[in-house]
Amino acid sequence: MWKYVGALIGLLVAGPFGALLGFGFGWLFQQTSLSQPGVLGPFGNLDSKRQQYFQSTFRLMGHVAKADGRISEEEFQLAEQLMQRMGLRGDHRREAIDRFKQGASADFELDAELQAFARLCGQRSSLANMLLVTLISTAFADQRIDQAEHASLSQIAASLGFSREQFEQLLGMVAAQAGFHGGQQGGSAPTRQDQLANAYAALGVEPDVDDKTLKRTYRKLISKHHPDKLIAQGVPDDMLAVATEKSQAIQSAYDLIEKHRKQRH
Repeated sequence: MWKYVGALIGLLVAGPFGALLGFGFGWLFQQTSLSQPGVLGPFGNLDSKRQQYFQSTFRLMGHVAKADGRISEEEFQLAEQLMQRMGLRGDHRREAIDRFKQGASADFELDAELQAFARLCGQRSSLANMLLVTLISTAFADQRIDQAEHASLSQIAASLGFSREQFEQLLGMVAAQAGFHGGQQGGSAPTRQDQLANAYAALGVEPDVDDKTLKRTYRKLISKHHPDKLIAQGVPDDMLAVATEKSQAIQSAYDLIEKHRKQRH
């Protein structure tokens, strides 16, 4: 992002040559602020945010998995599958498993973990939203969320600054988005009407939404899950699998709705 900002400023100040210089300085600033530990970039200490995001994600995954009193073999396999999808290897994978077990332990302090996350990453921020989406996606990996998981997720959402209505809407959107993978609907073949209903739910809008609001909502969701934006705000680049999947699901849902509306006219 910063390389383009630099290019724009350079263009305005010194024309095409300035744009090239601005792009170069912007790229250098971006690489420095995103890759060097402890460097303060435009969003604060990114290294600390990334570490906190990583630790909180897997600790809270363990906590949600243990919400019903025990972690089943299936739930642990789901966590390992997520680690594989994230591309975690070696020490990163071992650390993720260790954090998962910490969150599932009887002495895990949920409030303290959430306070630490909010203090460094903020409430209702893009990081908080992505964390909650990841937890919901993990809980929904077996196509259902039981009462204990729902209660745990609801408590986490409230601590992150989300209202009950916002949480329930996000829950419904994530459930609907799970059906879209590269334009294909998962599970048994649904009717076209069911596909459309699921697509609108995936975007969090009603079927009678006007075209302008639909496009604005779609662009906002795509921006919120854009990998470059999330990396710039503190999500580790090897934990972007969920964001990428959500972006693809949002794109597929929007494409389906747009195609239907064009055929209708």
